[in-house]
Parts: sequence; C-alpha cells; structure tokens
Amino acid sequence: MDATETYKPAFDEPPGTNLAGIPITGLVLPSPYMSYGRPYHESCVKHVRETFKASRVYIVVSGSLARNTDKLETLIDALGKETVVGVRKGITPHTPWSEILSITAECRAAKVDCVVTLGAGSTTDGAKLVVLCLANDISEPSQLARYSVESTDIPTDVKQPTVPLITIPTSLSGGEYFSLAGGTDDATNHKQGFLHSGMGSKLVILDPELSILTPAYHWLSTGIRSVDHCVEALCCLTATEASDDRAERGLRLLVPSLLKSKTDPSDVTARHRSQLAVNLAMFNVRAGIPMGGSHAIGHQLGPLGVPHGITSCIMCPAVMKYNIRYGSDIPEIAARQKKVRDILWSEPDVAKALEAAGLSPDSADLGDLLDAIIRALDLPRTLAALDISPDVIPALSKRALDDFWAPTNPVPLLKAEQVQEILEVVAQ
Repeated sequence: MDATETYKPAFDEPPGTNLAGIPITGLVLPSPYMSYGRPYHESCVKHVRETFKASRVYIVVSGSLARNTDKLETLIDALGKETVVGVRKGITPHTPWSEILSITAECRAAKVDCVVTLGAGSTTDGAKLVVLCLANDISEPSQLARYSVESTDIPTDVKQPTVPLITIPTSLSGGEYFSLAGGTDDATNHKQGFLHSGMGSKLVILDPELSILTPAYHWLSTGIRSVDHCVEALCCLTATEASDDRAERGLRLLVPSLLKSKTDPSDVTARHRSQLAVNLAMFNVRAGIPMGGSHAIGHQLGPLGVPHGITSCIMCPAVMKYNIRYGSDIPEIAARQKKVRDILWSEPDVAKALEAAGLSPDSADLGDLLDAIIRALDLPRTLAALDISPDVIPALSKRALDDFWAPTNPVPLLKAEQVQEILEVVAQ
C-alpha cells in the first residue's frame, strides 16, 4: 500500500429501524468516517489536528499492545507528548463500569478534547461509554445505570457526545462501526447495552501492518465473526438485494484473506482486504438485516467467557445444518444456502481448502464448508474444546429463546428443544 489516504464515510445509508434488536426511532446515529492507506500514527495525527482541531488527547490502549510492543510510544511520539494528556493501559474484558468511570474522571480533570483507542473489544466499548459519560456529567454507577437500554428511568435530555472518538482497531470484530456499547455493572456482574444519539466512533483508522501484531487466534476468530455476519445475512429470508450484494462482497474478500493470513501472517494485502470486509459485514447489521440462530445462541456463550469470534466458529456451521434439515418446507432456505456455497466454491483459494478437506460441490452442504474453513484456520469447533460442560446446555437453550435473533432464524427458534438439539451437536 502506498501512503495515499482514503478517507470516506463508512456507510452511505442511514441505519435501519433497529440496531441488534433495539429500536432506534428518533436516534441520530451518523456514520463514522474511515481512513486507510497511511500508517496509523500518521493518520491519527492528521485527523486530531486537522479534522477535530484537538490538542488534549487521551489514549485507551489494549494491555497487550502496551506491554508487548512499541506502538503506543509511536503514537505518543507522533502526537507529541504535550498533546497526550492521559493514557489508560488495558480495560478488563466486558468493560466494568468502575473502569469507565475512572477513565471518565481522568478525562474530565485533564479537559480532554479527543479520545483515541488503540486495540479492540473492551477498549472500543469502554471509550464509547467514556465520551457519553463526559457529555452527560456521569460520575457514579447509579447515574450510568439510568442510561442503559434496560433502564426504566432514562433521562429525557440525554446529550450527544461532543468529545470525538477515534478508534484504531487491531481485530476483525467490527465493534468500531457500531454505535451500541456494552458495559458491566461491577455490583451485579450484569452486562448492559447503551445506545443514544451521537454514540460511537467518529473515525475508524485501518492499518493492516499494525494488525500483524495481533495474535493469529484472535485475528482469525474475529474474522469468522464477520463471516458469520455475512453468512446469516445471505441466509436471511427478509434480506434485500443491497444486503445480499454487501454480504457477498464481504464474504469474497474475507474468507480467502483469512486463509492467506493463516498461511502467511505478514501478508499485508490479505489483512487489508479482511479489514475492508468487516465494514461490509457491519453494514448489514447496522441496516437492521436480521441475523439468525448462530448469533442468538452465541450471545448466550459470551457470559461463559467465550469470545464472540469463537461463538461463531462453533455455532455457525451447526445452525446452517439445522436450518437445511428442518427448513425443507421453505425452498428459499435451501436456495439461499446454495448461493453461499456457490460463492465459496467459486473462490479458488477457498475451493483449494475445501478440496483438501475432502469435500466436493455435489455432496457437501454449507455447514460442511464452514466447518472445513474454520478447521483450516485451526480454530475450535466444539464446546468441549473450550472446557464447557454439556450440563449447561439446558439452561443455555432456554436463555437463547429470549434473544432478539432467535425468532428471525430461517427456521424460527421458538422452543428450548430446538436450541438444545443444535448445542448437543457441538458439545463434543
């Protein structure tokens, strides 16, 4: 890649009527911009100074990047030590409220006018909440609780964040494109969602060379999360022509690139293509295209400590097999799965991996194809591989029915026995 920057809105359409099941009527959720083509620190400096006219920057960096690399120091040196008025190294997984409020207090005291994240996951979620807290003078857990989507006492005058958030992701999970943020109440250990006007990143900076430092397991598994977004969008019975196009383009970029990254972790082009694919995958989630059983059941595995990317590795193939088995009375289910199969077989690098697994276009269903791809990436395929006991399956199955995407599965998941059947297939 040369040093010419591409700078554009991440999305060229407004969001749908709901975001991951949460109605967003009346909310203002503008698209973030995205920047790629220049090293992350150069792009960050340019936009801090020129786009946001900021001079007091607070950086939230993932603990592993801070401990094991010089990337934080590179960013501080580029911005200037006088510009960086605070740094937080690491946020605990699932984003505890206590840490959000602690960072908020530091930002408030330092009169911060821009927050930058370097990393992914909790780092991104936490910073989304920090700028919300800054705008609404939130300093106590009882105050923050009122802004949760579960609150029955949401303030009527929620103020939009005014401190811009720049996110520099190092994974393929896509949270930087999502306005919704999650944080965990330390007192109850219950994770809650937050979604208000103006929330989310204002700028996403993509740098594939930076991502070379991301552990392969994390890079590839979060990539499968975005594969899952594309697959369930393509299999959705209420999909649109536009969503099909985005999901197909995302899948064609992503799967060959993940296989290449597995073979050669230093392949910067493959990493760049994967990053662009995530934008396409998140477009459909933001547009309100319903996902299905893989997402619905996967959400229940998260509280057991299973990262979202790994939930997709385990659940997506199994849900595809369930849908083709029990959806025979709905011809469109088979037709949509065939379309995804044809996409995968038509990509030479993917076809090579599928043939290496002993599969053929005539006999392998979509679940088989996804299973082979995930195994080629050396990612887990069973609950047992994560030391999750089959004893939890009945409770998981009941909880999954409450998920907003359980009934939008092509074969609606309305009974615990349905979910239990899917989970038992992936137990061992």
